[in-house]
Amino acid sequence: MKKIAKFEKVSKTQFLKDFEGENAKEVFEKIKLPARATSGSAGYDFYAPFDFIIAPGETIKVPTGIRVKIDEGWVLKIYPRSGLGFKYRLQLNNTVGIIDSDYYNSDNEGHIFIKITNDSNEGKTVELKKGEGFAQGIFVEYGITVDDEAVGVRNGGFGSTTK
Repeated sequence: MKKIAKFEKVSKTQFLKDFEGENAKEVFEKIKLPARATSGSAGYDFYAPFDFIIAPGETIKVPTGIRVKIDEGWVLKIYPRSGLGFKYRLQLNNTVGIIDSDYYNSDNEGHIFIKITNDSNEGKTVELKKGEGFAQGIFVEYGITVDDEAVGVRNGGFGSTTK
């Protein structure tokens, strides 16, 4: 297995800037880094940094407190945890989150946010406790075209490379 990345917490200063809830310092101290559940797992579970409830049709943007340093030529793809998608139709608002290797150096320290919606057709409410897995990230190698000439430098996320 290739070892190509390392998860870290963003700085406390960055997290306090991005977090909109109460007890931000306490939440920050208890953030768990993503981890695989088994040696055969492809996905790294992202854990809820605080308790939250999402009723059908509701959306929440979760500041994970996590950043990731990734080798060039790799990307981290974020998905909902399989069981939550299956049971509640929990979905990422952008379908699949893409964390590029150069996002790590952004002004926001590469802080990964995960925006999810409970798209339940059955009226099921999602309740997650702090520390429970709610999303998963999978590292994928990618290629570029032979005539690629990209020279831009990232400074932000959520569509920043097309501004």
